[in-house]
Amino acid sequence: MSQTQMRQSFLDAVRKGPIVFDGAVGTQLYERGIYINKSFDDANISNPDLVASVHAEYAAAGANVITTNTFSSNRIKLRRHGLEDRLRDIVTAGVRLAREAAGDDHFVAGSIGPTGLTPTMLTDEELRDIHDAFCEQATLLADSGADVIALETFRQLSEIKIAIAAVREVCRLPIVAQMSFDTEHKTGDGASPERVALLLKQWGADVVGANCMEGPNVIYDVILEMIGCGAPVIAQPNAGYPRKVDERLVYMATPEYFGVYARRFFQAGCAIVGGCCGTGPEHVRQIAAAARMMGGGRIHVEQSNEVRVIVPDADSSTEIPAYDRSALSSKIMRVYKERVKAAPGTATALSPDSFVVSVEVNPPAGLDPSRAIEAARMLRAGGVDVINIADGPRASVRMANWALGGLMARELGTEVILHLCGRDRNLLGLQSDVLAFHLLGLHNLVVVTGDPPKVGDYPHATAVFDLDSIGMLRMIQGFNRGIDPAGKPVGDVTRFFCACGAEPAARDYERELRRLEAKKTAGAQFVMTQPVYDPDVLDRFLRDTEHLDMPVLVGLLPLASYRNAEFLHNEVPGMAVPEEIRRRMQLAKGASGARREGVQIAQETLDAVKDRVVGSYIMPPFGRYEAALEVLECIDGYGSTPSDQE
Repeated sequence: MSQTQMRQSFLDAVRKGPIVFDGAVGTQLYERGIYINKSFDDANISNPDLVASVHAEYAAAGANVITTNTFSSNRIKLRRHGLEDRLRDIVTAGVRLAREAAGDDHFVAGSIGPTGLTPTMLTDEELRDIHDAFCEQATLLADSGADVIALETFRQLSEIKIAIAAVREVCRLPIVAQMSFDTEHKTGDGASPERVALLLKQWGADVVGANCMEGPNVIYDVILEMIGCGAPVIAQPNAGYPRKVDERLVYMATPEYFGVYARRFFQAGCAIVGGCCGTGPEHVRQIAAAARMMGGGRIHVEQSNEVRVIVPDADSSTEIPAYDRSALSSKIMRVYKERVKAAPGTATALSPDSFVVSVEVNPPAGLDPSRAIEAARMLRAGGVDVINIADGPRASVRMANWALGGLMARELGTEVILHLCGRDRNLLGLQSDVLAFHLLGLHNLVVVTGDPPKVGDYPHATAVFDLDSIGMLRMIQGFNRGIDPAGKPVGDVTRFFCACGAEPAARDYERELRRLEAKKTAGAQFVMTQPVYDPDVLDRFLRDTEHLDMPVLVGLLPLASYRNAEFLHNEVPGMAVPEEIRRRMQLAKGASGARREGVQIAQETLDAVKDRVVGSYIMPPFGRYEAALEVLECIDGYGSTPSDQE
């Protein structure tokens, strides 16, 4: 069959009924033993039987389209593994293996991913190199027998435009073009889904859509904005939001949950649905079942080369007492001693003097911090003790949190607590930043390992992770004793008051407890939990950690809607929303009713444990900061906004 005939055959199939793409190839190879620092594409020639088994399982699960294991098979990407001279062998083998599994009843999609370079930062010569790399890869895919070209996981419109032009230059195969979007429904260069769909179609794509980055919940909203652009639409979400467990990324969305969203995608008008990172044959089986009902019938983890930090022996008596390190530390330690420890479990009247509140206000994605500053001003007037500022949450690009924290401290006189993660800084950078925090008077820290770049704006960015949260806590403990990780004196002692995170609903609960004990030993002074919606889970956690003798701020995230509850339960690691809570959100009347119900649920959670914790760590949903004060209305003295006081 000629390329023109194949093009028409595929597009006819798309028009006739729902089409099922396969799921992640890289994830499956990783789970079956291909190590994370190897080229997954090289498996086409180094371990072809393994690749063939993945393709065969997807075909058996009901996929109509089998995708080649060639996502990174361009000269630029292969050069990083010293494999650029094996490009032809890798691509031709990739198509052959997919074709053998597909047979005559399935289409083979030749996968092309981004180069990892950012075109807007390149010279004309470097742009030509990208164009030539895409031309070379597309030519090999077409000549080897691919039926379709699938452009996947592009974050920059400038790069996918080059890719589409290159494919059109060398072959007539149909093009499926997919971009990746963040939680705010933007590409890496800030384009909306509607704009992306129109441009991809204009540039020559036959099918447009979204894949990777996020789970079904977010991708569903993105797809709704793309449908109606004049081209068929494809959706290939990840299996939820990944978490790192024992150096592996684990994706949380079950096949059953994926099947629910597959039906929604098809009902909304999607022509094609498949899976991306974290999905496997069982996810595809559910998609195929959804397609029948409607009438039709790659994971990469940057290796963490952990640097072990050993704090040399130093007299701990040189440390500034925890209660004297900041205004926040003074209040937390006082409340813990005078209320929580003095009468454990005893109901007492709470007030702003005996309860600690931290509210999360994150930095802007651009240059204007005014909204965050005004939110902090309102929260401070409402009695909030400290503003919590994340460090590139979900691997997104935002203003440095120390800059926003410094502005808030200077302009508002409010206390801030900064997240510090190990994703973006090596051991040298971590030390430099921590010393600078001390000099700037930013003494409160939440020390976390951090989300991998894979889930953020720039999935190909290098993940550092020289230290995890425990290693960073050890390093900071050394500074609090006047020495750096090499044992050299730094001229004085720092006065950092460090929190650590904890997941009361962690799937590997015993491991979570062990790590929490290690964090305390490494220097953590108090705990800030992930949001919890099940009082029994929270009660278990507080009982099981009582021996650690650490103050706890309970995490509260007021639910905004039923879909929000469903998303958190199915796609966010460490989060469990009981069925009864989700049912309550489903029955709430309208958007305002759902928000009120979410606040009420958060108040009930707080009420159940308020006598056993020093306070709460509130994460307002979608920047609705007034929700934090609404939650606090259940405690006398809280909840008033500046307008209320006037």
